[in-house]
Amino acid sequence: MSAIGDAAATAPETAVHAVPPPRGRIRWLICGLLFAAVVLSYIDRLVLGVLKPQLTSLYDWSNAGYGDITGYFQVAYGFGFLLFGWLIDRIGARNGYLLAMGSWTIGHFAQTLVTSTTGFAIARIPLAFGEAGTYPSALAAASQWFPRKERAFAIGIFNAGANVGAVVTPLLISFIVVRMVLDWRWAFIITGLFNLVWLAAWWRLYHPPHAHPRVTAEERAWIEAEPADDVGRAGFLAVLRHREAWAYMTGRFLIDPVWWTFLFWLPDFFHSRYGYDLKNFGPPLVAIYILADLGAIAGGWYSSRLLKRGVATGRARKRAMFVCALFALPVMFAAQASSIWIAVGMIGLACAAHQGFSTNLFALPGDQFPRYAQGTLIGLGGFAGAAGGFIASKTLGLLLDTVGSYGPFFVACGLAYLVALFAFHLLNPRYRDVVIAR
Repeated sequence: MSAIGDAAATAPETAVHAVPPPRGRIRWLICGLLFAAVVLSYIDRLVLGVLKPQLTSLYDWSNAGYGDITGYFQVAYGFGFLLFGWLIDRIGARNGYLLAMGSWTIGHFAQTLVTSTTGFAIARIPLAFGEAGTYPSALAAASQWFPRKERAFAIGIFNAGANVGAVVTPLLISFIVVRMVLDWRWAFIITGLFNLVWLAAWWRLYHPPHAHPRVTAEERAWIEAEPADDVGRAGFLAVLRHREAWAYMTGRFLIDPVWWTFLFWLPDFFHSRYGYDLKNFGPPLVAIYILADLGAIAGGWYSSRLLKRGVATGRARKRAMFVCALFALPVMFAAQASSIWIAVGMIGLACAAHQGFSTNLFALPGDQFPRYAQGTLIGLGGFAGAAGGFIASKTLGLLLDTVGSYGPFFVACGLAYLVALFAFHLLNPRYRDVVIAR
């Protein structure tokens, strides 16, 4: 790791000016709203996965058919990421999030109207399209509201919302369907109503720092201490000319499929390997995503701590990513675990590693690119990750219908992060600020 660190150490640093710690805390209120949105996005996309064993029994789904649902969700998600990445740079985080959640709420409710795998694949297109706006909007808001020394920690907090959503979903769906003895469609209806509450709160509370009525002068000075570079626009080709953009996209292509397949397929893995169902696979999933939650926060905290100690940005990010990659290795043996709780430990460690790794990878656009190009890069990265996820989901569905084993998938998951870090460093060895021609 020393070679990576030494090369990264030459990256120029953009120092935060000597501004005293602010008294205001509005930026953390904004972070809380971003956290809640990520929670809701993951609840909405995971309801179907939790219900998958029941719907398979009711409507005779195949693994390949379910693979089509998840795979084409990621196709729509990837193209939505491209559009939202471009759009957020033009309409801003506030309007972008309103459009995103409005779209995915329509798709979420639409799932109550279908029963076939083809029907779900079609109904989930607006869900996928809208949810693609989650991270471009959130990362744009974080870049606007947080200086570099706080940004990774803030990203880690709202990125942890993915794990909270994953923890809440099996418990909530089990309560709605099993305890309340309601039809499975109510799982979509009740969870969709939460989105309407959030939309009202976002509309009322979110404004950019310079226009927010509750931001103190001290907090505004802290936020704006770094040089502003909001002026201008950057197209896809302008961003793609830089190796640093390809480093980000390659990392997303290699690690996003791991997270996607965990999200959509873990309930099926526990059902097929250990006989767990909607009544009892809640605790294993909760344990896994609590560990992932801790990993998201720890990954951001660790690199932020290194930055505060004076470590160069590139070295801090890559060191945190390397540690996370090591923690992912044991998941290679999860398919052979003799008990579900051994498998839970291995998978939970890998999910924690993924979230810590991705928290630092997600910081790259804000670290290296001007603000007017970040949304475009985030969109390209999301498209690359969705493309990898589509390949993984289709492959896994066919693999299970033919071979019947999750073993090769878990081996690939364990190795993905070291491969991603190696490719990331080859493409972005010096971690320098990028200048985009306007």
